Amino acid sequence: MTNVELLHRDHSFNTIRVEHDASNDTHWCFMHAQQAFADPSYRACFSPKMLRELRLFARSAIDKVEQAAAESPTHLAHVVLGSDTHVFNLGGDLALFLKLIQAKDREGLLHYATECVDSIHLLHTRMHPNVHTIGLVEGDALGGGFELALACQTIVAEKGVQMGFPEVLFGLFPGMGAYSLLSQRVSPKLAEEMMLNGVMYSSDELHRMGVVDVLVPKGEGVRAVHELVRQNRRIAGARLALHRVREGAHPVSHEELMRITRIWVDTALQLNDRQLRTMERLVRAQLRRPGPQENVAGRGSHLAR
Repeated sequence: MTNVELLHRDHSFNTIRVEHDASNDTHWCFMHAQQAFADPSYRACFSPKMLRELRLFARSAIDKVEQAAAESPTHLAHVVLGSDTHVFNLGGDLALFLKLIQAKDREGLLHYATECVDSIHLLHTRMHPNVHTIGLVEGDALGGGFELALACQTIVAEKGVQMGFPEVLFGLFPGMGAYSLLSQRVSPKLAEEMMLNGVMYSSDELHRMGVVDVLVPKGEGVRAVHELVRQNRRIAGARLALHRVREGAHPVSHEELMRITRIWVDTALQLNDRQLRTMERLVRAQLRRPGPQENVAGRGSHLAR
């Protein structure tokens, strides 16, 4: 365990747990850390606090990768995003949405949306030219949680997981990267259908569609990530070159994401009372807790697997 570096020695994290495996320069970030999820009022969504902590994690990881890349141009690091609980992420902070929409606070809603877009764009552009990003989806990913996974270069998902966009249930669409990112994995027509039908897709279905890159049995996600890291490091120069090829062929600019999220903000401010009541019900659903056998929090370090 000598290679485990707990980054929260430098930053006081509450909503995330982070580890650094120095043996292969892999930076692990697990949302919904045990100490946060133990709070019965905690919701496994993108709260402003989590967004801030994710940015701190990203800055710390980038600094370390820059130091290594300065010594070797073909140095390949990995950033892995996962979760410490039974879901990957339930998406946007619906309670905050409600408050801002009811107050007609366009500036506040746009500020939150911009922070989400900044995080999605940073992850999609790999944070650093020498980084490969991996979404480790061991539990359901809804809305913005699905968008976060789509922003990663590789999605590793376990069987039995569901992903989808429930925003249409309360008259919205996923507006923080879904269309741009999903259209790189499926046709634009299918991307639109997935964004508007409210269907929850199984990880098996998404793997057949080409959305999920690596599908493994329940409990095998971490092992699959370790194997993926080993494979990538064996072909580090080629992997980094292919990153540049893909980014040139299918660029997703920050301006494009912001144009879409402004449409999302304007649409949100037009929601009616019935739609807002539906959102309120979903806020309560975000508070639901699993039984003991379902909760994966507190599994300890993932570097020893």
